[in-house]
Amino acid sequence: MEDIKIIKSKRKTISLQIKPDGNIELRAPMQMKDVQIQEFVRRKSNWIEKHLLAVKEHQQQMSQIKLLTTEEIHDLANQALEVITKRVNYFAEIIGVTYGMITIRNQKSRWGSCSGKGNLNFNCLLMLAPMEVLDYVVVHELCHRKEMNHSPKFWAEVAQILPDYEKQKLWLKEHGEEIMIRMAR
Repeated sequence: MEDIKIIKSKRKTISLQIKPDGNIELRAPMQMKDVQIQEFVRRKSNWIEKHLLAVKEHQQQMSQIKLLTTEEIHDLANQALEVITKRVNYFAEIIGVTYGMITIRNQKSRWGSCSGKGNLNFNCLLMLAPMEVLDYVVVHELCHRKEMNHSPKFWAEVAQILPDYEKQKLWLKEHGEEIMIRMAR
């Protein structure tokens, strides 16, 4: 239990979470006794071991991914500026929105963003994703020109342009880390 972070708060249930870095967090009600927490952890020991092993395997796989060189990042950024600008122009007309500047960045955690002034930022790593995924990110950011949030109305705007956008969103969730990690470390 010494390597489990225990957080007690005003809650009714107990929960256990293994973070991507392998740290374990247990959240418990304020009034729960340590002996009850220890029993819960004992009952969940197989689950903990299984998931810790999965995290270690995932970390091992990620450590094998080849990092991009500075030159490769520069080339991706140049390619992205050309390709993404064309896609933004194409979809902006269909969506019926305007935008400010387009900036290409080499980020470790975001695919794109839209500022309140209408400036668009995109990650050069999008060039390593399938074109449908790149289009999804472009449409996502352009739809923020109509809805500056992620409300149902926003997602309806995205779905109007890309009815299967959830497939692309899922692709990013499942494979995005493999691409992002090439920039990190």
